[in-house]
Order: sequence, then C-alpha cells, then structure tokens
Amino acid sequence: MELFFYAVFGGLAAVVAALELSKSNKDRINTSSAFNSFKNNYLLVYSLMMAGDWLQGPYVYYLYSTYGYGKGEIGQLFIAGFGSSMLFGTIVGSLADKQGRKRACVTYCITYILSCITKHSPQYKVLMLGRILGGIATSLLFSAFESWLVAEHFKRGFDQQWLSLTFSKAIFLGNGLVAILSGLFGNVLVDTLALGPVAPFDAASCFLAIGMAIILSSWTENYGDPSESKDLLTQFRGAAVAIASDEKIALLGAIQSLFEGSMYTFVFLWTPALSPNDEEIPHGFIFATFMLASMLGSSLASRLMARSSLRVESYMQIVFAVSSAALMLPILTTFLVVPTGVKGGSISFTGCIQLLGFCAFESCVGIFWPSIMKMRSQYIPEEARSTIMNFFRIPLNIFVCVVLYNVDAFPITVMFGMCSIFLLVACILQRRLMVISDKPKAAEWQLKDRDGESEPLNI
Repeated sequence: MELFFYAVFGGLAAVVAALELSKSNKDRINTSSAFNSFKNNYLLVYSLMMAGDWLQGPYVYYLYSTYGYGKGEIGQLFIAGFGSSMLFGTIVGSLADKQGRKRACVTYCITYILSCITKHSPQYKVLMLGRILGGIATSLLFSAFESWLVAEHFKRGFDQQWLSLTFSKAIFLGNGLVAILSGLFGNVLVDTLALGPVAPFDAASCFLAIGMAIILSSWTENYGDPSESKDLLTQFRGAAVAIASDEKIALLGAIQSLFEGSMYTFVFLWTPALSPNDEEIPHGFIFATFMLASMLGSSLASRLMARSSLRVESYMQIVFAVSSAALMLPILTTFLVVPTGVKGGSISFTGCIQLLGFCAFESCVGIFWPSIMKMRSQYIPEEARSTIMNFFRIPLNIFVCVVLYNVDAFPITVMFGMCSIFLLVACILQRRLMVISDKPKAAEWQLKDRDGESEPLNI
C-alpha cells in the first residue's frame, strides 16, 4: 500500500485526535448525570444498530456476484431496495407516530435480521425479498430512532441544546468509529477466518439482536399522535399539509434530499473516479479513510453546535459550498491534468488530488448529519415527525433509483457535475432557510380529517 494512503489516514487521525483532546469548556456542554445516562444508553443502541448496517454494506455486491449474478441483475436488486424504502418504508415508518417509536425500532431490528437471513439463499426471489425487507429497515433506521430520541429527550425535560450533543456523538460513533471497526471486523470474518461472504450478515444479525434486547428492556414508548381517529391516509395528508404550509419544513426537506442524493451517488462514483484505468487501490483502506474524515466533520459539528451564538442555518451554507467544490474536482482535473492512459499500476496524481477532495466531502457529510438532525428537531412538528421524515426520503429514493438505472448512460464527470450543482442549490436553499427562520412559527395549521372537520395541530 502506498505511503500516500498512510499519510492521508494518519493526518486525518491526528487532526481528529487533536480536536477531541483540545476541547475547552466553551466547546463542551454542561449536562446532568441523568442526561448522561440517557445519552449513553441511546448511543450504545444506535452504535449496535449502525454496526448491523455497516457490516453488510461492503459485502452485498460481492455476495451477489459470488452467487453468479451479473451487473444488471445486481442493479435490479439494489433498485428494489431503494424502491422498497420509498414505497413500503414510507408506510411502515409513518406508522411509528401512531403505533409507537419504540415499537418501530424493534420492527427495524426484526426486519433487518430477516433480511440478513435471506442472504443464505442463492435464489434470486429470496434475495429480492431480502432487499425489500432491507429497504423497509433503512426507512425505520433513519426516522424511528431519531423520532424516539427527540420525543424522549423533551419528555424527560432535558435542555434543547443538549440534544445536539447526542446527535454529534451518535454520528461520531455510529457513522465513524463503528463504521471503521465494522469494516475491519468484516474483513477478519471473510478474509482472515475465511468464513465466507455471508459471515458479516450473520454477525450483523447478532448485533441487531443485542440492540433489540436493550431497547425492549430499557426504553419507554412514545408517540407522535396516537389518536384512534386518524388513519394512515389522514397522517399522510397531515404531513403533506405541514410541508406545504410551512416553508421552513419544505426547504429542510429539499435540502436533505439534494445533499443525501448527491451523497448516495458519490458512493457509486468514487471507485471508478479513483481508478479510471483499473489502477490498484485499497478499497477497504480508502473506505476507512472516508469514515475517519466523517469523524473529523462530526467532531467539528459538536464544537460548532456547542456555541449558542452560532446558528446551524448559518454555517451549513459554507458546508454545502465546500461540498459542492469538492465534487467539482473530478471535472477540474480532467481539464487541468493530462491523463496517463496507462492501464493498471498504482493510483495516479489525479487520483491523489481527487482523494483529498473526497475526504473534504466526507468531512462535510460528518458535519451535515448532526446539523440536519438539530434542524429537524427544531422545525418538524412532533405530531407527525416520523411521517414527515419519511416523506423527505421519497424524492431521495426516486433520485437514487434513476441514477442506478442510468449509471452507465452518462460520463462520470457529468454525474459529478450534477451532484455539484445539487449541492450548490442546497447552499442557496440553506441561505433562504436562514433568512426566514427568524420568523415565528405558525401557531397552528389546519388539518382536514376524513369527515371534513377542521382539527388544529400545534407546531
């Protein structure tokens, strides 16, 4: 492995360590012991849930290929996963507001464990079922847990600013450290112990089962709007009215879809971007480097959000601008650096420049997650939190399905250019959100129920 990869990884690790060790009192939030106990319990569960997710990621494509399926068939399986998240996941995730967020989190564990079990079968129909279950689980992972946390946090009377501490730590651990450790653990299972490509999925099931046991034994139930008079259609209508009647919620949804759509597209593009001529690159080590960059971002986010004078809506404009510039690098290097055209070998000079840019983008991802979580906790009404959050994922899943279906139809520079433009639009929308966020929220918005009666829903 080239010295360059070690240098980038070591540099990022040193910066992360320096940031964490150099935090002063103004970078920290003074909390109570009751809150620390609550936070640590959630972080343990969230880390176990993310371990169950990260263990699977690097081996899904590989497992399908070992079963003898080609790129087209594997692409259909991936599209099925995102399509399932958009259709079935939206319905199941929205039920969390009515049936209970704790129950939805347990459903996530069960659904994802069943998805892992299907990986033992080489039959295409069984694998397709697994992708559908996985899509439903993904919707629950990115809505039910956050909804439970926000509701429980305020139900216990904790300070609103403390919520940002939980968010930043959850991303630092779950999307950073746990991702790196999961990648290394999966590598040990598959390569060192030679247990086969199904082993990481079995390990994921174990972590999910442990997390589910903790949820069942220590979490209390909370709801959005548990009233019996509202069916699922009424919930959907209420969420749509909330988004349409409050520009802040609509802007937040658009910003989230634009950024996450670019992020998921980047996941498919970074490998061919760094090895256009089949250069030998250490995929696992680069993935770990990206996760370390994400940890750097979440560490920065915790510092930023600890300052009550600094608004999330303000610094996120810079984050989106930097992320847009980072994904422009593959286009700029195409014009500024003469390609070698030599097949194979080690990573090129162009690839080195792009890798640094991609690390900058991943740092922006690390800042994005806790920041968008904080903004969602401020702007999305509690009564329909899970429903609205799943509504936000509908355009995202449509976009990713379209990209997957047409991934070979456009040059890679066009795809990166599209992502860069999306992020620039997100920056503009974030500016608009900052301008209007000072306006007071509407006291209530009217929701027409199935009988046509007007019912107030406080925000």
